[in-house]
Amino acid sequence: MPEYCGDLGIRIDRQGRWFYHGSPINRKEMVCLFASVLYRSKDGGYLLITPGEMGRIEVDDVPFLAVEMFTCGAGRDMVVSFRTNMDEMVTVDGDHPLRIAEGEGSGEPSPYVTVRTGIEARLTRSVYYELVALGWEEDREGETVYGLWSSGSFFPLGRLDLPD
Repeated sequence: MPEYCGDLGIRIDRQGRWFYHGSPINRKEMVCLFASVLYRSKDGGYLLITPGEMGRIEVDDVPFLAVEMFTCGAGRDMVVSFRTNMDEMVTVDGDHPLRIAEGEGSGEPSPYVTVRTGIEARLTRSVYYELVALGWEEDREGETVYGLWSSGSFFPLGRLDLPD
């Protein structure tokens, strides 16, 4: 078990920027290295874990952003993938689902995709708009739901409250 070093003084802001004691970490290679050893703890916090040591970091929302979208196929056969700001590729499927959260107070949608166990990327606004353009209406349990298919699964993007 690696030695626990406490708070490492690293923070990831809502825009996916990494800071060390308040100063930006500008070397992408360094940030990608840290991202490769990032894990989610059982209490919901974030840890950097190497073979020799581990420590807690602060994350304002989620650690990554989905900055580019790729699609293959169409309709129910479509496969949607994203590139993160760490240049990781993630394909939307049962293990990497989409999730839409509503902003507190604003009700604005915040879309997320699971990158790996317990770690998510938030879709940038432009990527989210691209994604929404691919969706369509489906009848789900008597409700009209707007969403899209990827890797054989339907992922709701929102409920449609249509007037009668």
